[in-house]
Amino acid sequence: MSAKLYQINPNRELPWNDLPILPINKEIYHNLDIIEKLGNTKAALARLQGRSAVIPNQGLLINTISLQEAKTSNAIENIFTTDDDLYRAFSDQKEEEQGAAKEVLRYREALWSGYNYLQSKSIFDEEYFLQVFREIKQTKDKFRPEFLNTFIKHGGSGINAGKIIYTPPRGKDVIKQKLQNLIDFLNTDKYEIDPILKMCIAHFQFEAIHPFRDGNGRTGRIMNIHYLTKVGLLDVPILFLSKYILDNKDDYYSGLMGVSQRGDWKTWLLFMLDAIEVTSNITYNKINEIISAKDSILDHLHNNLKKIRTPSRLVELIFTQPFTKVKHLIDAGIYSENTAREYLNRLCDEQILEKKIIGGHHYYLNIELYRILSD
Repeated sequence: MSAKLYQINPNRELPWNDLPILPINKEIYHNLDIIEKLGNTKAALARLQGRSAVIPNQGLLINTISLQEAKTSNAIENIFTTDDDLYRAFSDQKEEEQGAAKEVLRYREALWSGYNYLQSKSIFDEEYFLQVFREIKQTKDKFRPEFLNTFIKHGGSGINAGKIIYTPPRGKDVIKQKLQNLIDFLNTDKYEIDPILKMCIAHFQFEAIHPFRDGNGRTGRIMNIHYLTKVGLLDVPILFLSKYILDNKDDYYSGLMGVSQRGDWKTWLLFMLDAIEVTSNITYNKINEIISAKDSILDHLHNNLKKIRTPSRLVELIFTQPFTKVKHLIDAGIYSENTAREYLNRLCDEQILEKKIIGGHHYYLNIELYRILSD
């Protein structure tokens, strides 16, 4: 039915300048399977929001969960880094950091700069997309120029490797018109469509427009989370959505092609709804594990290390990121250098932390937090 209600891409090797504008026909998503799945997805997302909203220090979630989201989103684009390299780089925050870890940190910065932009402007606009894209790619580039012959091709080394599977719209005015239509769709409430379904539709549309030379996938995944925060379904961007996409990468790309080539919106919407539901549950469980581990360690300090001053602040800090340094405790203004080093070493004796020497620098790994994030 969707193919009749939606004008598909007739020739995947030619620019899809006739990409239909939004909104799509409501008959496409007024489907019993989609409505039933949407109910489960909304319940899972609401449970995650309710749990995260009552945590006093959301820095526990903001740093830890967003780092994992950044790492996984980059892995979808075949940019890989180890947990150790990523956490060390985040702990150091050095401008000269290079390689995959730096790419991941850029994604995280884009996640937060875009979030703050929407908090101040309250609407999506061209500048939002440019800011997120430029932060990811560390460039001053603009939208994809009209002379650029951009094609999406099969990857890998199989029989179809290198074959064109999609050609996005081409032409400066065409790209900007399609993007402005998407922006209007994101900002308005007049279409009477559930915001979660709206996010799923908008994600396809952004990827189909493909407005930048590179970084479209990462920009589109950041847009997903930001839309959920903009409409109040999440307070902060902590949904670990990229993990599901990475674990089901073939289905993700097949779903995108299914819409453009067959008008198969149902498969795409069900995939995205499942992604939100599953990752909401994963993130909810991770939050509970982090809070439980934090509380357990604080109880241990109260009962066994009573001479440590302000133990609650110390535990908060070691759960803000997996790798802690003496400098972090000094900068927080709670301990002198000698006291900070002494306390961190005592936590190592208690098997709460593990001391690591990397490149001649001392780091203290929160063993339980590392385990939870790695699962």
